[in-house]
Amino acid sequence: VQLQASGGGLVQAGGSLRLTCKARGINFKIYEMGWYRQAPGKQRELVASITSGGTKTYADSVKGRFTVSRDNAWRTVYLQMNNLKFEDTGVYFCKAGQNHWGKGTLVTVSS
Repeated sequence: VQLQASGGGLVQAGGSLRLTCKARGINFKIYEMGWYRQAPGKQRELVASITSGGTKTYADSVKGRFTVSRDNAWRTVYLQMNNLKFEDTGVYFCKAGQNHWGKGTLVTVSS
């Protein structure tokens, strides 16, 4: 199983980024996919998830600003992040199901 996340970078507060996670080695369409983040000195937390049926869940801190989506044909899950805040800074990871983690991509928001 391989989950390759990309799209992180340095952005000013108020800006946008789009993260992408491409999956290999799994039957992608049946998996719930999640985006998590870990800020320096903090525990990893769920940011957003999307089930195989398309049901979406968001952390309260990102509701109205972030949008999770998936494209089963391309085995890819996306996280569109708008109106970024300093506190969104962290390493973002994608997860497939309960056990499959990808390497993270760093998002840095400057205030």
